[in-house]
Amino acid sequence: MNNIRCIGISTGGGDAPGLNAVIRAAVRTAHVKYGWKVMGIPDGFDGLIWPERMFELTDKHVSGLISKGGTILGTTNRGNPFRHTLMENGEEVVRDRSGEVVRNAAALGIDAVIVIGGDGSQAIGLELFRCGMKIVGVPKTIDNDLSATDVTFGFDTALQTATEALDKLKDTGQSHHRVMILEVMGRDAGWIALHAGIAGGAHAILIPEIPFSVERLAEYIHEREIRSKRFTIIVVAEGVPLNEELSALSRSKSPGIAIMNALDARTHKECRVTVLGHIQRGGSPSAYDRVLATRFGSAAVDLIAKGKFGKMVCLHGTEIQSVDVGEAIGRLKTVDPEGQLVATARSMGVCFGDVPER
Repeated sequence: MNNIRCIGISTGGGDAPGLNAVIRAAVRTAHVKYGWKVMGIPDGFDGLIWPERMFELTDKHVSGLISKGGTILGTTNRGNPFRHTLMENGEEVVRDRSGEVVRNAAALGIDAVIVIGGDGSQAIGLELFRCGMKIVGVPKTIDNDLSATDVTFGFDTALQTATEALDKLKDTGQSHHRVMILEVMGRDAGWIALHAGIAGGAHAILIPEIPFSVERLAEYIHEREIRSKRFTIIVVAEGVPLNEELSALSRSKSPGIAIMNALDARTHKECRVTVLGHIQRGGSPSAYDRVLATRFGSAAVDLIAKGKFGKMVCLHGTEIQSVDVGEAIGRLKTVDPEGQLVATARSMGVCFGDVPER
């Protein structure tokens, strides 16, 4: 077991339902299966810059944790020890403090670290691995856009949240004969929008992978009116590209608001937008996410026991496997515009804002 006695766990990047379930599984497996001590690293890697913030994770810490959203370790989107921002003499400066992180981990007796995070956190973990720290990764993103794993935990819960919102918006949209727009997360890929749109019976789905025009959307809404369909439900991924007109209409960089304003002018119908935002990141994880997160956390500890450092756990088919972190990062998994999911939605009459070839 490579003389492992103590491991650390960090959670970085945006939070996701299931993070606590990963922590719980890793702690339980480390204690029960291997008899190791586990240290919690607060707020990404920041806890190793200020080691006095570190604390031991005991069974008491993780008891009942599987159903709780968020992360008991805290997280940050800006915790990069290779480019740590601090104030010196009243000015903001950037310093490389990765050496401190590696030395502090060694001084605390931490033999290996489980890095739970998305593409950015895994990239930092890989650099620390190259600096001599023993690292194992666990993929995390509600966007489900990491290419090395079939599914990431948190996606299923976020999808359920978005679908429930669509169900509610459909009720009020139908009652008032309105165009209801739901903006969901998905900066680079449209997985949440596509899946939620299909599950929630949306009439139009806008995703980053398929260019759209407001004119086509307005035509589609008019076509529905002709068929006595007096309301329309539209799901918009936050990362959809905006043309010059829509960019000018957007407030707070919200594509949903821009599209609402443009459609309001073209359709002369009441249009409303709901930006779901961080609601998608919170809440108790679904049963599927609890199981997947548990499998990931336990498998990460097993990788450490086998000495397979620089690896990240992943789901391929129904099996938990591992892949080199270097191969896992930097490659997004995006929606195939010609794939089965899009084709299924089109066959149901869903509009993607484009004019597909016949």
